[in-house]
Amino acid sequence: MKTEQNPIDVIAMCSANGDIRPLRLRLEDESHQLLRVDIAEIINCREICYAGIEAKLFLCRAEVEEKNWLFELKYTIRSHRWSFVRMVCR
Repeated sequence: MKTEQNPIDVIAMCSANGDIRPLRLRLEDESHQLLRVDIAEIINCREICYAGIEAKLFLCRAEVEEKNWLFELKYTIRSHRWSFVRMVCR
C-alpha cells in the first residue's frame, strides 16, 4: 500500500452547505494492483491547520477483503488533494 501522505484517487460528495465526505478511494497495494475501497463509515472528521495549510482529517472504516480497516484520509483544502495518511488498524 502507498506510504503516508501520497496522493490518492477519491470519489467524494459535497453537500449544499459545502461539507465534503469521502465515499470511495483507490489505492495501490504492495503488489502494485489497484484496490478499490468503499468507505462504510466516517467515524470522525476534524479540521486541522499545520504551517498555514488548512485541511480536513477523516477517520474512516471500511471492509476490504473481509477485513475491517480503520484509516485516516486528509483533504487539503487549498490544493483540493486527498492523501492516505495512515492505517490505524487492519
